[in-house]
Amino acid sequence: MNQKKLILLLGNPGKEYNSTRHNVPWRLCDVVPSWKDLSWKEKFKGQYSNDGNFIILKPHTLMNLSGNSLSAAMDFFKITPDDILVIHDDLELPFGKTAWKLGGGLGGHNGLKSVKQHLHTEDFLRLRIGIGRPVHGAVSNWVLSPFSAIEESQLSIILQGCVTMVENYYRGELPKIFKPIKWIEA
Repeated sequence: MNQKKLILLLGNPGKEYNSTRHNVPWRLCDVVPSWKDLSWKEKFKGQYSNDGNFIILKPHTLMNLSGNSLSAAMDFFKITPDDILVIHDDLELPFGKTAWKLGGGLGGHNGLKSVKQHLHTEDFLRLRIGIGRPVHGAVSNWVLSPFSAIEESQLSIILQGCVTMVENYYRGELPKIFKPIKWIEA
């Protein structure tokens, strides 16, 4: 039985994306206490680190191709979709909200679409970090824009809540997460 788990942090490489909404999972990476002193290696079209029974992976493929990096790491470490946690920004959650999700729709998130394409399933565990929807303008501009000054001032508190969720995941202490029901009409 494989004990390794993989935590995929969706984001975009490059300094121009560091403070964007899409990269909030990478910002989380900087505040999880057990991840601060990890040694990162270049492999799997990204950066990864081995934290005991957990592989943490930051793809450098751009968001739309994140599944390429994930697939390479899964093959190398012999990890199944049941042993993956994907941490991502989520338009469907208001800014400041976080939630666990198992399976279900992808909400138009291109990083999640790429993950699904490579896993051949949408039944993977997710930690969703709410960024809200734009009032005006294109979604693509929104996710690639920085947080407002007010949001930025609140982000550290939100990320600390996410740290607690990651620590609970490490300990196997997750709330009961139900897979969405897929109705079949007669």
